[in-house]
Amino acid sequence: MALANYTDLLASVANWAHRSDLGAVLPDFVTMAEARISRDLRLRKQISTSSLSCIAGTCEVAIPADWLEFENLSVIDAGDTKRQLTYVPLEHIVTKYDSSFTGLPTLYTIEGDNLLLAPTPDAAYSVEAIYYARFPSIITNGTNWLLTNHPSIYLAAVLIEVFFYTQNAEQIKANITRYDDGLRQLQTQDDSATHSGSVLRVKVV
Repeated sequence: MALANYTDLLASVANWAHRSDLGAVLPDFVTMAEARISRDLRLRKQISTSSLSCIAGTCEVAIPADWLEFENLSVIDAGDTKRQLTYVPLEHIVTKYDSSFTGLPTLYTIEGDNLLLAPTPDAAYSVEAIYYARFPSIITNGTNWLLTNHPSIYLAAVLIEVFFYTQNAEQIKANITRYDDGLRQLQTQDDSATHSGSVLRVKVV
């Protein structure tokens, strides 16, 4: 059976699990599998760029809804120059900055679903966010790049949840191994491709 979309995956999971009575809970298992994949995988294909808007006098900026992890954040000043923001712990901003300290932001931290910038922007700057985004859910989109290109990872991730539900320890272990192996191979392949063409240089001390 081809694994081209969400419907195909549900049918394949039922076949592999030898169960025809899981229809009502299979969407939950896919949701949990996608959460697992989002925690574990960071590929070039997931890198996205978004322009976030600052409001003068407000240090909070909403993080993109599909955000997983920042790769780089830069504020664009009045001269249209990008200036990289530096991450600091939340405590640093809370204790050393308040809303009366304004200017071009140089620091950021994360609180909930927001960036906190310091100093508080004194103008409506733009922030260029380069970040890892989660793959669109196949539940609402039908398919995505990962399912199309690496369906075995999706299948194993969903089967882990199925066998937790059915309390089949042997199959849990087997599918965790299958999932981990597939993920490791994909991540290694992607990391290698990222650095392909680079010249290794020996540092002379």
